[in-house]
Amino acid sequence: MPEATKLKKPWLVAVWPGMGHVAISAGYYLIAKLDMDAVAEFSPRELFDVEHVEVKKGLIKSGRLPRSRFFTWKDPKGERDLVVFIGEAQPPLGRYAFCKRLIEFSGELGVERVFTFAAMATQMRPEDDSRVFAAATDAATLAQLREVDLQILEDGQIGGLNGVLLGAAAEAGKHGGCLLGEMPHVFVQFPFPQASLAVLSAFRKLANIEIDLSELAQQAESTGHKLQEILTQVEHTIEEQQAQQQGDGDGGEEQFNPQPAEEPPVSPEDEQRIEQLFNQAREKRSKAYELKGTLDRLGVFDLYEDRFLDLFKKPS
Repeated sequence: MPEATKLKKPWLVAVWPGMGHVAISAGYYLIAKLDMDAVAEFSPRELFDVEHVEVKKGLIKSGRLPRSRFFTWKDPKGERDLVVFIGEAQPPLGRYAFCKRLIEFSGELGVERVFTFAAMATQMRPEDDSRVFAAATDAATLAQLREVDLQILEDGQIGGLNGVLLGAAAEAGKHGGCLLGEMPHVFVQFPFPQASLAVLSAFRKLANIEIDLSELAQQAESTGHKLQEILTQVEHTIEEQQAQQQGDGDGGEEQFNPQPAEEPPVSPEDEQRIEQLFNQAREKRSKAYELKGTLDRLGVFDLYEDRFLDLFKKPS
């Protein structure tokens, strides 16, 4: 790698989209608040396929493959640098081969430890604090996880690349682990920033890095209140329906499976606000997470994802 990208004892954090946007939101928060630089792109083309094409004003655009990118941060204290890997999608086939190549590629950056973030769906309620479950590739890391009072995942499975990557890391002799943020199982289709906050709080202790989590904490509190209101309303409705069914002699059982509401089209005012936030984020990249929050709220982040991540490119 070029001298400019030489890092000191770096740890790798790898994230992909998943339940509650827990992992991917934590990854985006890291790159925004630590003002990270995009340094490389890793995407073995033969492992991905085009799944759809875009239509704009009646014209079909050529499809593109999912992108996977590396971002780096150099610790101003000179203790430990970070590498964040953000993948847009997981390959449908050849996942272990993909992970082995990713580990080899990260080795070029000098990565010493590998961590993945994920979600753990439980019976928790939105107003409860999210716990962090954890598992490690080695005894030394497991001991560190215990020291920061995480819930050790004694038995079970970690699905997807969040787990497979750590299997490849263990095979390569690299230490690391998975941090799984707890979220309500009834809201797995909804963003749940409280779990992302819990994961980053735990990782901050493990890596001994300074990162301001106040913005994510505010977002988590607001989202938690909204989801709790939804759950209370639905529970009340179910109780009324069950009481009515019992009175009618019908013992049927209602299932709660909320669906995210469809977002309205972006208004000219919203487009103007998006452009203002892009301009602010170019000047100060710590503003990028506010931009992402706006794009998420409007349901259009996918449309702006490449442009958003381009904010972290080093000036040429």
